[in-house]
Amino acid sequence: MRLKNFNLTLGSQIFKACADESRLRILFLIFENGEMCIADLEKILDFTQAKTSRHLIYLKNAGILSHKRYNHWVFYQLKDEVEDIIGQIFQFLKKDPQLQKDIQVYQTLFTNRELAVNKIQVQQWLKSS
Repeated sequence: MRLKNFNLTLGSQIFKACADESRLRILFLIFENGEMCIADLEKILDFTQAKTSRHLIYLKNAGILSHKRYNHWVFYQLKDEVEDIIGQIFQFLKKDPQLQKDIQVYQTLFTNRELAVNKIQVQQWLKSS
């Protein structure tokens, strides 16, 4: 479901969540990659587990993120209802040097198979072989 009615309550929650640079960096990685787990975000952003968790909880409580579990990993993704508005925000920010650096770090770690999402894909491939 896409956002049909934008109201003050949802708008204020989204804008408050986007008022923090760390949360914007987290949201951008999730927006660009579809989903991310906390371990991958920590590694890419060089955040502590506590800092990453705190920001993810804030984003989840604001109604921006949902999550799913896979074994011992929790993967966070944008809720469908907010994907359009978050996408519009990142249309203005996507060329920011810090966000571009975060994407480069993600791509390097993914290529080196150092991210949980990549490990899960390999495990699934091995099970199906």
